[in-house]
Amino acid sequence: MATQYVMQRDSSGWRIQVWLAFGIAVFACGAGVLQLPGQELDRAFVALGLFFSLFVCFALAKMIRDNRDGQVDTGSWVLTVWAAFAAAILLTAWGLWRMAIPPWEKNYMLISWLFLISATFTLAKTVRDAHEVELMERSQFLNEETKISS
Repeated sequence: MATQYVMQRDSSGWRIQVWLAFGIAVFACGAGVLQLPGQELDRAFVALGLFFSLFVCFALAKMIRDNRDGQVDTGSWVLTVWAAFAAAILLTAWGLWRMAIPPWEKNYMLISWLFLISATFTLAKTVRDAHEVELMERSQFLNEETKISS
């Protein structure tokens, strides 16, 4: 028996909250990187780690959602996405850990980075849910049109 999903549109309040949280997380990370003391190379490393984390979270969310009913992606792609996610998390954490900055600045960057990861997954889910609801509604509309014209 096929798995059935209940799909409903998210409220506009939820969508606003998700987009605001994502925007605030990106802003907090960007402001943190710009304000970090130390060498430019360290700031560049953290910035790249944050971008890597951002993009790989979207890729991971998509890969998991695409394969929820059975594997459609190749095993190599699944392994690549999980390896990239692990690398983004480990390398960014290592970069933050080794930076010679005060503990409060490390904590700020850590919290804003975790906020970015969380907000990215939430945004990916919200956007994908909206897309699937739209597809479902379109399919139901086409089915009703077909019944009316027959």
